Amino acid sequence: MKRELSILIPIYNDCCTLLVEQLHRQALAVGDFHFEIIVAEDGSKLEGPLAANKAITALPYCRHIIRGVNVGRAAIRNFLAQQARYEWLLFIDGDMSVVNNEFLLNYLRTDASEVVYGGYRVGEGDRSNLRYRYEKASEPFHTAEQRRQKPYRDFHTSNFLIHRDLMLAHPFDERFRRYGYEDVLFGKHLRQAGVSIFHIDNPVGFDTFEDNATFVEKTEEGLRTLHDFRDDLRGYNGLLTFVSGIHVPLVKWLFRLFHLVFASLERRKLCGRRPSLFVFKLYKLGYYLTLTKND
Repeated sequence: MKRELSILIPIYNDCCTLLVEQLHRQALAVGDFHFEIIVAEDGSKLEGPLAANKAITALPYCRHIIRGVNVGRAAIRNFLAQQARYEWLLFIDGDMSVVNNEFLLNYLRTDASEVVYGGYRVGEGDRSNLRYRYEKASEPFHTAEQRRQKPYRDFHTSNFLIHRDLMLAHPFDERFRRYGYEDVLFGKHLRQAGVSIFHIDNPVGFDTFEDNATFVEKTEEGLRTLHDFRDDLRGYNGLLTFVSGIHVPLVKWLFRLFHLVFASLERRKLCGRRPSLFVFKLYKLGYYLTLTKND
């Protein structure tokens, strides 16, 4: 069993004290075990969460690092890896929760020697929330069994274990400053390096869902990132694969025209009380194709 672990939590404008307390309690219960928990604020501005997170430093073996500048999801994880002192690193997103009393033990008992991804479980939500509906509909495709079929494409940064030397040798690509897809490229780079990703059923809880308008804006930001890095991500994203399969320029033009005419109506639907996942798919396709008109 692994006997030392650095638990690394990047955070931005959220409170993660409950998550840290849950992990700290489990780590203390292991026995004959060296650990640390490091929380790094990636340019957080909200005073409430910042003040709450400072309480983390009262717990033994815990650090709270406040960074004044937002460097992005890739760079903050690289920074945390550099700060870590132990052989194994466990990355967990700060807005997740612990849903299993043996969560840490499940990772410590794994025989994998490189990278382990545990997945996430969608918690309770409101059917009027687009993010909740989207995640809930996608949940059956994120089981450990499903993920093992495409181990590099179905990797996410929300909850994974990695050897420190490996992480330092293959850091996240810091060109990714905006939201989205840094984890997909990380998975691709691991595959190219011959590093295996071991998928297990050891989820964290995902039960914080932003409002519909914010999620649509994040989706648009992610699509802009996808377009910026389309050459790097080709073959690792379903939307890119679908778009590249449209060989008739007129079809793409019609999708763009549809988006131009109906985007405001689609957005209103998505931000309303009854968001549609079908409309969400159409909106994403149309929005992305508008970005490709000069390609």
